[in-house]
Amino acid sequence: MIKGLRTVIYHVSDLAKAKAWYGRVLEREPYFDQPFYVGFEVGGFELGLIPDGKPGAGGTVAYWGVENAEAALKQLVSLEAEVREPLHDVGEGIRTAAVADPFGNTFGVIENPNFSITKVK
Repeated sequence: MIKGLRTVIYHVSDLAKAKAWYGRVLEREPYFDQPFYVGFEVGGFELGLIPDGKPGAGGTVAYWGVENAEAALKQLVSLEAEVREPLHDVGEGIRTAAVADPFGNTFGVIENPNFSITKVK
């Protein structure tokens, strides 16, 4: 049975650069830092980096929760991300956007006032 998002893996060509970039984006240091994998804990979920040199969109977008999608998008662009999906209001107060990180992966943000981690079972 699917219980919900646990880990999102991004493939990168330069692990040190990716670790530094995601450290700035997430405003934290990784909790797991090895040459084969770097893991960041983000609100009870995990963003992982694998240095296999195969970055890319892959047709999948993970959306990470934020308080303000517009501000998050501005911050990501200021950190050299490129807008892949502009800010959208998708209804019921939910707003999304997505960028391409410097490694070619799609990084989505979602502002969802209806989401509650306590509802997740």
